[in-house]
Amino acid sequence: MPADTVQQRALAAVFHPMLDRIDAGLEWGAIESRLPDGTHRLLGGRKPGPVPIVTLHRWRALVRLATSGSVGWYRAWRDGDWSSPDPVPLFDLFMRNRVPLADAARANGASKLLLRAWHRLRRNHKAGARRNIADHYDLGNDFYRAWLDPSLTYSSGLFAPGDTLEQAQQRKLDAILARTGTAPGETILEIGCGWGSFAATAAAAGRRVAALTLSTEQKAAVDSLNQPGVAVALTDYRDVTGRFDAVASIEMVEAVGQRYWPAYCDTLARVLKPGGRAALQYISIADDVFDRYAGSVDFIQRYIFPGGMLLSESRFRALCEARGLAWTDHHAFGLDYAVTLRHWRERFDNADRAGLLPERLDARFRDLWRYYLMYCEGGFRGGGIDVAQVTLVKAG
Repeated sequence: MPADTVQQRALAAVFHPMLDRIDAGLEWGAIESRLPDGTHRLLGGRKPGPVPIVTLHRWRALVRLATSGSVGWYRAWRDGDWSSPDPVPLFDLFMRNRVPLADAARANGASKLLLRAWHRLRRNHKAGARRNIADHYDLGNDFYRAWLDPSLTYSSGLFAPGDTLEQAQQRKLDAILARTGTAPGETILEIGCGWGSFAATAAAAGRRVAALTLSTEQKAAVDSLNQPGVAVALTDYRDVTGRFDAVASIEMVEAVGQRYWPAYCDTLARVLKPGGRAALQYISIADDVFDRYAGSVDFIQRYIFPGGMLLSESRFRALCEARGLAWTDHHAFGLDYAVTLRHWRERFDNADRAGLLPERLDARFRDLWRYYLMYCEGGFRGGGIDVAQVTLVKAG
């Protein structure tokens, strides 16, 4: 028997028990796996769900998954240890089975300790928050302009049947403005203004907007709008002074970090006038996995949003209510984010093929972001992460 055949059989004997554990945790859907020893194996298949095709080119992919969770699984994809014609259903499957799979996608042992130590270095004190924001949002306005919609809105759209991406983004911005309950001439503080699409929408409707960002690139973009009624500043939310009729904050609180949620809620309560409203859009992760998520470091935190942290809706709501902010008119629309991400990835791929992405961002970077967009789309389709709008009303 050839030596390589003997070696493959020996490795298969070691790694099939790891596949057994994944198989046992797949309650919904299945994986059609093609293994390095040339065999095929169906994992799961007990209840309906997505059925991705995954080819393991090297057994090392399973080692990386077992030791470094989603971080290791990305590294394995990056290095060609596994492939799939469409990874989105795989990420959907992992999220859909998040409880029975338990810690299969979480780092363990020394890898977990190292990742947590790195994550602690990226915590969002004032200097750290500015650095973390710069790492993601200061990649260059030319980069984001190549694949976002023309308004440069970098958050989930709110889709109605037949909407284009542009229409869904404007629908979302209009919904946030309506939630503020403001009238022309009144003031809105926007915490995390992005490239200015909400500020421009609100100012065009007669509101006066104080827009905050920690990104120099975003500030330059908002300044270039020359929108009357908008004043943008490089200011941390903790340093805001004054009172406002309303606050708007669209997918900014994910950059705060659990340690600083109380400070964020304190700011909302402090800057709102009595009876004022805060209109928030935020991304949350299901409470059934929050503790494990919070105790580890995932692919997004390591490679995309340093210092980031999805919300536990129940914990964050309790912090708001303890500060006299009533939690009202909650609306979740997670599948709209999956659609938004699919639009972004199509635009990203088209821009890449057309050579419109900045040359300074190499192929490895572009593949990382393509993986990120697929990873997030699968997460929203699997239901373990969600996006929602809520209106917080300060007691009068």
